[in-house]
Amino acid sequence: MGRRAVALNNALTESGFRRSQTIAYRPACEDCRACVSVRVLVNEFTISRNMRRVLDANADLMGETLPARPTSEQYSLFRHYLDSRHHDGGMADMNVLDYTMMIEDSHVETRVVEYRRRGPDTAINGRGTGPLQAMCLTDVLADGLSMVYSFYDPDKAAERSLGTFMILDHIARAQKLGLPHLYLGYWVEGSRKMAYKARFTPQQRLGLDGWESYGR
Repeated sequence: MGRRAVALNNALTESGFRRSQTIAYRPACEDCRACVSVRVLVNEFTISRNMRRVLDANADLMGETLPARPTSEQYSLFRHYLDSRHHDGGMADMNVLDYTMMIEDSHVETRVVEYRRRGPDTAINGRGTGPLQAMCLTDVLADGLSMVYSFYDPDKAAERSLGTFMILDHIARAQKLGLPHLYLGYWVEGSRKMAYKARFTPQQRLGLDGWESYGR
């Protein structure tokens, strides 16, 4: 918080921390180094055939960048996502006030990106139409974008792969902004839930000797 919030968040993110509201945290286990910070090198990113299929499947969607303000529609989708995918996780008991704090309690440059279907006026007003399909809370850093938290309609997961789509969209956004990195948070080798992060290459992983490149 305060005047140094932006600079501090930039420095801590580059050092492997993650932001949750006004808290910066990093796993520090005495005998374990399994949690590894991962960032995509967006200017060198290579898209796979499967990822192109994901883009094609979601060609009717568009993301609109908005101020970090919560809505009842967001919370309804957030609850549906948690109840379907993470009903036993640490966020399962979050109520509407908790959600509001997650979105609003930021002293850095934070935006929400809402994904909806393209409409007849999208090319003119830059807005989608219809129900909210997915959303990402995103920090804008000096050297990249950080996907703080994202969620989506779990009923559309099989046909759309919305999680992958949001990452691909954020890679394109970082490229347009001239930012070299997209921070994806922590990756744990062998974890099925986190395996998707390793597919976005080339990427860097933070080790004891600094950021090391993989998948070049």
